[in-house]
Amino acid sequence: MRWALIGASTIARQYMIGAIRAERGDIVRVLSSSAERARDFAAEHKIPKSGADLQELLADSDVDAVYISTTNEKHLPQALAAVKAGKHVLCEKPLALTLDDATAMVRAAKEAGLVFATNHHLRCSGSHRAVRALITSGRIGRVLSLRLHHAVFLPPHLQGWRINSPDAGGGVIPDITVHDADVARFLLGEDPVSVVAQMASSGLGDGVEDSAMSVWTMPSGAMVMSHESFTHPFAGSGLEVHGTEGSIFAKDVMTQNPIGSIELVTAAGREAIGFDNHDLYRESVRRFHAAVAGDGEPAATGVDGVKSLAVALAVRDAARKGVRVDVNYGDLH
Repeated sequence: MRWALIGASTIARQYMIGAIRAERGDIVRVLSSSAERARDFAAEHKIPKSGADLQELLADSDVDAVYISTTNEKHLPQALAAVKAGKHVLCEKPLALTLDDATAMVRAAKEAGLVFATNHHLRCSGSHRAVRALITSGRIGRVLSLRLHHAVFLPPHLQGWRINSPDAGGGVIPDITVHDADVARFLLGEDPVSVVAQMASSGLGDGVEDSAMSVWTMPSGAMVMSHESFTHPFAGSGLEVHGTEGSIFAKDVMTQNPIGSIELVTAAGREAIGFDNHDLYRESVRRFHAAVAGDGEPAATGVDGVKSLAVALAVRDAARKGVRVDVNYGDLH
C-alpha cells in the first residue's frame, strides 16, 4: 500500500514510519503546514515527495491511503478531503473537537466505501489483549470495577499546543482520556453510560486542564475509575480489573511500547501472565492493510474513535458543571 503522511509529526517520526515500512507499506509523500519542514522531514526519512498543498497530495494517484497526525482541529477538513479524493484514512485521536465533526468524517468514509480507522494503539498491545482474554474467559468472574491510572509527565518536546491551546484540542482530556475510554470499551466490551469528573491545572496547563479524574457507570453495573495527568513524573501507569473471582494487576502497560507486567490474583494464589510483545503500531498498520484488502476491520474503527471522543467530551462537561453527565454518542447510523 502506498501512503501519504498528513503531518510531519513526532509520532510519525518515532513510530508510524517504521511500522508502515515494516508492514511493506510505501510512504510516497509527506505534508506539513510548512513546505520547508516537510522537505526536511522527507529528506530525513527518505520520502520521495513533500509539500504544503493538501490538494496536490490528494491528487496524486500513487497515494492509496493517508495517515493524519496533525493537530486535532485540522483532522476534520483533512479527513473529509482525503475521503472525497478516494483515499483510505488512518487518523490519530481524538478524531475531532466535536462529536458531530467526528461522526461526519466516519459517515463520509462509509458512504464512499473507504476504510476509516482510528489509531488507538493501546488496544493493539499484547498486554491489553491478554487482560481482555482473562476477562472474557471468566478467570476473574463478573467484573466489578476497572481502575485506569494514566497520569504521566508530558515530555517538553510534546508540550506546546497540548498544554496551552484549547482551539487546537489541547488539554489532558482530549489527549489521554480518549485513550482510557477506548481501553475500557475494549476490555469490558461495553460503552460508558454516564460520568462524574473533576479536572484541574496542576502545573503545566495554561488555559487547558492538565489533570483529570472521573468515574464512569457501565451498563453491566461495573464502575470505571480513570486518572489522567501531564504532571506526574513518577506515578507509573497501569490498570486493575477486579471481579468476583479474582483481580488483574497490569503495570506500566499504558504506553506506546510493548512493556509492563500482568499478574492474576485468585483464591489459588498469584500468577504471572505472559503476553506477546509485538510492536503496537505495526499491529495497527497490519490490521488496516488487511481491512483495505477486505479482510476484517481495522483494530479500531472510526466508530471506536467517535465513541472514545464522546466519553472524553462527557468527562470534560461533567468536570465543568460539577454534575453527573450522560454520555452522548450521537447518531452513528
